[in-house]
Formats: sequence, C-alpha cells, structure tokens
Amino acid sequence: MKDKIVDANFPRTLDQRVYHLGLRAGEVANRIITLGTPSRAHAIASYLDPTPAPFTLTSERGFTTITGRYRGVPVSIVSIGMGYPNADFFVREVRECLNGDMVVVRLGSCGALIDVPVGTVVVPKGSIAVTRNYDFDFVGRNARPDAKEEPYRTSKPVVADPILHDALVKALKATRPPDVATPIVDHTLNASADSFYSSQGRQTSFPDHNADLIARLTAQHPDLATLEMETFHILHLASCWDIEAQDDSADAPPIPHAATSPSISPTHAPSTQTQIPDVATSSASHARLRPPPRIRAAAAQMVFASRTSQDFITPEQVSTIEAWTGRAVLDALVGLPIDRERLHDERGSVWEITGADAQEAQPARR
Repeated sequence: MKDKIVDANFPRTLDQRVYHLGLRAGEVANRIITLGTPSRAHAIASYLDPTPAPFTLTSERGFTTITGRYRGVPVSIVSIGMGYPNADFFVREVRECLNGDMVVVRLGSCGALIDVPVGTVVVPKGSIAVTRNYDFDFVGRNARPDAKEEPYRTSKPVVADPILHDALVKALKATRPPDVATPIVDHTLNASADSFYSSQGRQTSFPDHNADLIARLTAQHPDLATLEMETFHILHLASCWDIEAQDDSADAPPIPHAATSPSISPTHAPSTQTQIPDVATSSASHARLRPPPRIRAAAAQMVFASRTSQDFITPEQVSTIEAWTGRAVLDALVGLPIDRERLHDERGSVWEITGADAQEAQPARR
C-alpha cells in the first residue's frame, strides 16, 4: 500500500465533516452502540459519566450522536433510524472518522419467528439478507413469466463477531433485573429485510407475492429466529472491511463550498481535531497498525412483536427492557479490551478530560 492518508478520497465538507452523520474526527469513539430512535439514545446516554459532559450532535439528515464516557471509557451512542441505507451511512462514515479498531453493537427491536414471549432478548450468531427481487413480474404483465424467478432473494449468512457476541450474552445475563422473566436467546440466526412490509411477509394492498415468505425462510433456515432491517448490513460491512484491499486510484470527489450545520448541544463544544484521520495507523505513534485495524460487530435484539402469537410488547415492558439492555451493552463494550495503540486520539476530542474535570472524572478501566 502506498504511504498516504488512506481515506483522503472520502467525501467531506470544508470543515472536515462527513456528509450525513455530520461528524468529524474526535466526535465519535471506537466503542459504539447504534440504535433506531433518538429517545432510546438519550435514555441510554443517561448512564454516561457526568464528566466530561456528553457531547450531542444531530445532523441535518436526522442522525443523532451522543459521545461521552461510561465508567471512564469513551463510548458513542448513535441513532440512525431504520434500514440498510442508514446502516450504510453509519458504518462507512463513522469508520472514516476513527483511527484504529471499531466495535459496534446494534441494539434494536425485532419481530420473533420462534415461540418466545415479547420482551425476549435475542443475540444472533449471524444474519441473512432478504431482498425484494426487482426482476420478478409482481403485477403479471409478462405473458410468459420466468418460472425460475422468485419474488424474494436471500443471501448467505454473515456471522457476528464471536468475542463480542459472547460478551453481550454474558453482560445481559449479569445485569438482568430480578423482575424480568423473559429469556435471553443466543446462537440463532437473524434475517434483515429491505422492507418493513413486503420482504417481511406483511400483507398490504400491493401485490407482493409474499404470503408464504416466512414459511419458506424458516424451511430454508431452521434456526431463523428474528426479523428486522439493519443487522445484516452492519455485519456484512464489518466482515468485508479490509483497509489493505482499498483501491486508492480514484479521484477525490468535489467538496462543497460550505460547512454543514449540525445541531450541537451547548453543553459541550465540538471536537478541535481538524486533520483527516488515517484509519490504518496508530493515532499515538502514527505507525501502521499490525495486525491492521478491524471492525467488530454484533447485535442484541429486543422482541417487540411475535409473528407466531401476534402479541405486541407494552410501553411499560419497552421501558424495562430498554433500560436493562442499554446498560448491558455498555458493560459489554467497555469490558472488551482495545490496545491503547488501536484507539483514537483523545487530544482535542469531545471525550478528552482537561483541567478541573480531571478530578471529577472516573478513571478509565482500560
């Protein structure tokens, strides 16, 4: 690989912010929880250390990032909404804001395809993609339809990081409240669909040809347990990211002549890091990381709806399960060791502890 800043071609604004999340280096930490809703993000952020005050940014595209420390360890909580495109923005843009390793847990809701009560937490071993086949003749206009075409396609499974998967299961078991009786299910398979409706087998007025979709999926994959819309894409990008296989030949894209206008909480100033990070090097020594940096990814999924019993979770159950799983995921993330050489630089970051704050802050566990 040529000795150069490896992501110089990544599109950014003049103030070095990525387009959709609105972040720049020093505003997102190496350990990350990603979820769907800002309200869930803010609820989990209530567990963060008071010092330094958590940094909150909401981009013009609606992504919310909250970065601070949990038990002294820098962490970020990123609300991305729903679906593959938003998951793609999240993984790619956060990756380009960080030196070293990146550890991601997707904490979200799901529908259960197995007979478990709502409120169950599932930690899948892997995920498949279920996508609409855009070449299928959904409206029957083709007089001679191709009998080989299926209305939906499924991918091969992609696996969660086994170390992070096991850390999540361990943390969930250790922190489960005594009044929560619903189970923790692991070593099952997840399916991530490209639609909440058609490719999840839900019926609408559209001719989606999906009445037998769930039956076909479970017949193909007997260990399939959950359906949602993000996990596969996050695991897929994590599994195929290889910084040393990057094509450096492309020309840099044009940069807009204006900065973005994210909404930043007045409780914390933005990062002062203005250099584009070389994601393949140590922020401390600037040497190439060996082994190269990696992305670890796994998921914890809260069953909000049962596709077998048609039960749906109550608001009271949601509050209890979210509080438990949010803290458990934080515990799992900060308990996963990352070598100091493989962490993003704290100097000028929003999680840097300076001056009078140093006496109030919790010492970092690792």
